[in-house]
Amino acid sequence: MIVTTAEAIPGRAISDTLGIARGNTIRARHVGTDIIASLRNLVGGEVGEYTKLMAEAREQAYDRMVADARQMGADAIIAMRFTTSMVTQGAAEILAYGTAVTLER
Repeated sequence: MIVTTAEAIPGRAISDTLGIARGNTIRARHVGTDIIASLRNLVGGEVGEYTKLMAEAREQAYDRMVADARQMGADAIIAMRFTTSMVTQGAAEILAYGTAVTLER
């Protein structure tokens, strides 16, 4: 599956637009992670625990988007984007979305 943030795929023609492929996940922080993050705020620096949490969430949303596109019969996803929104205090949704397309052979 070709996935790109561009509006087209160089050297390939789009034969059909199938619709929006999307995948999401909602992740909540862990109390233990919050304690470590609070301590890290005192001395500064990256909060690695949150970085890992968000990276895993993005990967899961991405994988779900690709699965959605495959289910539609897509060869590629163009104009792919991520968005994040807070659902409740301590929980965020990561959404991966793009346009599922088929390519000329």
